[in-house]
Formats: sequence, structure tokens, C-alpha cells
Amino acid sequence: MTTDEFQERQRVPRLRLRVTPAAESVLRSGHPWLFADSIREQNRAGQVGELAVIYDRKDRFLATGLFDPDSPIRVRLLHVGKPRAIDHNWWAERLTQALDAREGLFDVQTTGFRWINGESDGWPGLVLDRYDRTLVLKLYSAAWLPRLDEIAELITGRLRPERIVLRLSRNIQTLAQQQFGKADGEILNGPPLDGPVTFLETGLRFEADVLHGQKTGFFLDQRENRRLVESLARGRDVLNAFSFSGGFSLYAARGGARSVTDLDLSAHALAGAKRNVALNSANACAASCRHEFVQANAFVWLNQEPGRMFDLVILDPPSLAKREIERPGAIRAYGRLASSGIEHLKSGGILVACSCSAHVTAAEFFEAVRRSTLNAGRTFEELRTTRHAPDHPATFKEAAYLKAIYLRV
Repeated sequence: MTTDEFQERQRVPRLRLRVTPAAESVLRSGHPWLFADSIREQNRAGQVGELAVIYDRKDRFLATGLFDPDSPIRVRLLHVGKPRAIDHNWWAERLTQALDAREGLFDVQTTGFRWINGESDGWPGLVLDRYDRTLVLKLYSAAWLPRLDEIAELITGRLRPERIVLRLSRNIQTLAQQQFGKADGEILNGPPLDGPVTFLETGLRFEADVLHGQKTGFFLDQRENRRLVESLARGRDVLNAFSFSGGFSLYAARGGARSVTDLDLSAHALAGAKRNVALNSANACAASCRHEFVQANAFVWLNQEPGRMFDLVILDPPSLAKREIERPGAIRAYGRLASSGIEHLKSGGILVACSCSAHVTAAEFFEAVRRSTLNAGRTFEELRTTRHAPDHPATFKEAAYLKAIYLRV
């Protein structure tokens, strides 16, 4: 269904909203979300995915966005400023902008990266990732479902992938199935899949479970940190805690690490890490590095194996604060985790601590790690801090989740 067809189907007046003065200021500043409690007037009940037009207190056009009656984020903004038609040409222009922003970032040695990063690329609640010839389109908002066919057709026409896989956030899967007949892991077009797809990242081969894996099948956002770890790994014994499918480990091995230990609670994740090692057996450095795989709770293992010492410790846990109320506890947990990691570092060793918790700011996270290092009685040299990769831009506060700090202890 095209945008025009969708609006025609409505056969009702355009959905018009007026918002609080505070919300007006926030929207004009560029924030892409309008929350339900900021709406002070609405001309009728809205349907999921229809275009809502927002007016200011003087009845002047303010913005246009996708409406979702069941979400606290009631409108995800598409356009702010002077009125513009949101039609096929508009979507095509927006896609071109996202693709152009990645021009020159990657060569033929990297065939896995993000084409569209949601709100920060002007596609609120939508992500598009590339895994070689397979694209994964992930929706975090039900507001995209009525336009899914149009968007998929636009992407296919522009990028010519072998297939497009649909991934859906858990909170919209039931609605997607019941109202639109769409399921998580469904192939929108192209041949079926009977397993993971493989892709290149800086010349290393990885598999991605695009049908059922976390995120869209792989943690593409940590690419730049993996490259940095490779540059630090030569001659070192490396611990990769919360290793998942072994991305950091393979980069460390190629970088000349003496040994790499993958530590993860999931047997499934460790099996994937072993397959990724096998995929890179032709690389001399990766093949010569000694790989160890340990299935254990990383929080527990780090406290129960005091004799295991390493030259490089990587701590990349899952989000420890998925809600704002969990933020204080997460900051303390990051500090305790850093303390545990430091206990396994030889003198002159390097700690790489990462956080993907949007509710914990970079300043709070970095301070927690630094404080833990000092409290452990260790002096340190701060090598660097990092944030988002260039294909994962973060243009507003809530989008800024990824951060890492490198300390030589």
C-alpha cells in the first residue's frame, strides 16, 4: 500500500493535533518524538501509521509524523518546518540521504553495516542493516506496518538485494500478525533461508542469524571498537567477557594475540563463536592464536577465578539499565564489573569497558570505571573513549547508548 493509497483509505479528515507549549519547543529543537501526554487537542481518533499534522498554539503548521495510538510515543516525527507532501518522492529522497551519508565509509572488505539508523537518519523506529546480499529491515514501531510494502519496494528498487528479511520488536509482533499478517523473521522478498548468512567485516568472515538472532543478527555497532582491540592485541593474552559470537576475539586473534578466552553464559553464543573461528581458518594469525571457550556467568566467573590473569580484558555486557528506574543500580553494577575485570589484569594490561545502556550517560559510565580503577589501588593511563560508529549516528539524547573506555592499568 502506498502512502497516497493509505491516506485515501482513511476517507476521513486529516488527523490534526495541537500540543503543549513545552512540546512545541522540544519539537522545534529537533527531537523526533511526541509523547501522548503532550497532546492537548486532537480532532479525532487516529489509526496506527497514519500521518498526523501537528499545529502550534497559533494554529500554524509545526510538524508531520507517523501516529501510533497504542504507544506512549504517540507521533514519530518525519518533518518539521514548512509543510511538505509525504509521498513516494519524499521517501525516495530520504533514503538517498541515508545512503549518501555512508558513501565512502566501507570498501569491499566490509559487507556488513547499517544503511538506516532510525530517527538519526530521519526514519523514526526503523533500521536497515546489510549482511552482504541480505538486508534486514527491523521495525521498532507499529506505525510503519501500513507502509511496509511501499518501503520494501523502494529499498529493493534502490539497493537490489538478494532478499529482505523483516524483523519486528517484541512489543509490536502480536499487532503485526493480527492486523497486517506479518511475522518476525519473515522474508519480504527473495529466496528462503535455511540458516545464518555470512558477511565480511574488515576482511574477517562472520555469520549472522538474521531470522532469529539478537538485534538484526549481529552487533554491527561495535565494529570500530573491534578494530581498536585488534590494534592493541599483539602478544597479549585476551579475555573477552560477554563474548557472544566472538567478534572481539577474532579481531584480537588477527591482531596477533597469544591467546583468546571467550566467556559467555550462552552455549548457543559460544557455538556461534566457534563457527566464526572456523570461517577464518585461512587467516594465519587468527588460526595460530589459541582459543578457549568458557561457558559461565561472567559476573560470577570473574569473582571465582582470581588466578586467571590477562594482558587485555574486554567487558561488553548486555544493557544493564533498560528503564530509567534501573539507572542507579546499573551504574553501581558497571563499577563492580570493572573492579572484577581489573583484578584479572597483569601490570601494564589494558581494560576495555563498554556500555550499551541508553539510560546511563557516557559521563556516568566513564566515571564509574575510572573510580573503580582508583578504588582498586591501581594507577591508570586513559588511552581513549569512544562513542557511536559512523553508520550508527546518534542525533538526540535517547539515541546515544554506546560508549567504551580504554585504560592501561
